Amino acid sequence: MPSSPADFFGPGSAPGAAYAAGERKETMDINTVLTILAQVFVGGLSLGVLYAIIALGYTMVYGVLQLINFAHSEVFITGGVVAYFVFEALKESPMNGLLKLLIAALAAMAVSGGLNVLIERLAYRPIRGAQRLVPLITAIGVSLILQDLLRLIVGLRGLFDLSVTLPQGFADPITKVGGVNISVLNLQVKDIILIVVAGLMLIGLNLLVNHTRLGRAIRAVAHDRQTSGLMGIDSNRIISLTFLIGGALGGLGGAMFAMKYQALNAYSGMVPGIKAFTAAVLGGIGNIPGAVLGGLVLGWLETLLGTIDLFQVVPGLGWLKYITSDYKDLGAFLALLLILFFKPAGLLGKATTEKV
Repeated sequence: MPSSPADFFGPGSAPGAAYAAGERKETMDINTVLTILAQVFVGGLSLGVLYAIIALGYTMVYGVLQLINFAHSEVFITGGVVAYFVFEALKESPMNGLLKLLIAALAAMAVSGGLNVLIERLAYRPIRGAQRLVPLITAIGVSLILQDLLRLIVGLRGLFDLSVTLPQGFADPITKVGGVNISVLNLQVKDIILIVVAGLMLIGLNLLVNHTRLGRAIRAVAHDRQTSGLMGIDSNRIISLTFLIGGALGGLGGAMFAMKYQALNAYSGMVPGIKAFTAAVLGGIGNIPGAVLGGLVLGWLETLLGTIDLFQVVPGLGWLKYITSDYKDLGAFLALLLILFFKPAGLLGKATTEKV
C-alpha cells in the first residue's frame, strides 16, 4: 500500500517532485488542490473496491450464520499466493495478459472457496448452535492455525515478488483517455482492471442473491433457518455454498491484491483482512450494499489521510503537518468509531431486536 503522499503523484508531476525532494510550498494554488483531490478519489476508489471485494466474504457468511469468520484473512491471502504461482507458471507463456489474470483469479477463487468450505465443515459445523463465544474463539483459532500452515507451506519462499511474474503492461501508467491528458492522476492499468473486475463481480453477486433460486434459498436460511428447513431447504447445503461463495470472493480479492501490490507473504492478509472486516462493519455487517459502501468510504478516507499533510500550507491548516501518512490507519479506525457511535448498526445496517 502507498506509504507516503508522494506515492500518489506521477514521477513527472510538480507536486510529486516537490514532495519527494522534501520541499514545501508557501502557498498551494487551486489546480494543485484539485489535482491532489482527484488523485485521492482515484486512489481511494481502487483501494476501496479491493476492500469491498474482501468485505463481501465476511458479509456473506455473517448474513447466514451470524458468525464472524476471522479465518477469512487467511482464506483471502491464500488466493493471493495461488495467483502468484499461476502467474509464475505462465510467465513464459505467450498468451494474453488478461487471460493469464483470468486463469489466476479463477484458480484463486477455486482454492479459497474450497478451503472455506473445508473450514466450515471441520471447524464451524460441529459447534453450530453453541454459545456465541465458542464460534468466536474457534474462528480465531482457525485463523492462527491457517497462518502457521501457510507459513510452513510457503515460508521458505519468504516474500513473493510479482514484479517479474505479473503480465507486462499491468503497471503501465494511463496518460490519456480520449485525447485528454490524465497523467496527473497517476492511474495505472491494474487500477482500471481492479475497478472493472469489482464492478462485474458486484453485478454478478447481485444477480445471484436477488434473482436466482439459490439466492432465494440463501436469503431464506439467513432469515429463519428452522422455518426454511421445514419448507424443504437443505440448510447445511446452503450454508456450505455460502461459505464457498464467501471464500471465492476472498480468493478473488487475494488475486487482485497480488496484482495491485505485486508483493505478499504468509502474513500479508492480516491487515487488509482487518480493514475489510472494518469496512463490512462500517457499512452494516451482513448487508451486501453496506459492505461495498463501507469499503469505498474506508478506501477514500485512508487515501485522504495518507495525503492530508500536504494541505498544511493552506491558511489556518498548519496543524496538519503533525498528521503524517503514518496516522492514516489510526484516523480510519477513529472515523469508524465515530460513525458507529451515531449509527451502531453501520451506514446501511438496520438495528434489530432479539428475543431471548
